[in-house]
Amino acid sequence: MVVARLSVTALDTRDPVGLARFYSALTGLPIREGDLTPRTDWVELEADGPTIACQLAPGHVPPVWPGDEHPQQIHLDFAVDDLDEGEARVLELGGRKTDTQPGGDSWRVYLDPAGHPFCLVTD
Repeated sequence: MVVARLSVTALDTRDPVGLARFYSALTGLPIREGDLTPRTDWVELEADGPTIACQLAPGHVPPVWPGDEHPQQIHLDFAVDDLDEGEARVLELGGRKTDTQPGGDSWRVYLDPAGHPFCLVTD
């Protein structure tokens, strides 16, 4: 019996609009209409299924990956057809590649503009 369905993954950030724009450009999902006001504390991407939201957290401290000083607690994986092409786009959008890359040829770790780790993965 299903108890619940995933609807939103919310990420803390000091800049909800900026982070939402990053993930909108990365995924092609538009930002929900009406969420781009000057004092927005919650910005959500529109999707037919589970989506991403960015919520204001003025004291947000980015996680440190790898490490436990400020643990990541959660990360997102995004499927891509080509890691090199995906990486180029992530870097263009303001993401950063981490120094530690344990995924070999199947996945790579990046940090979004707020410092949250995420991965690009291939099958």
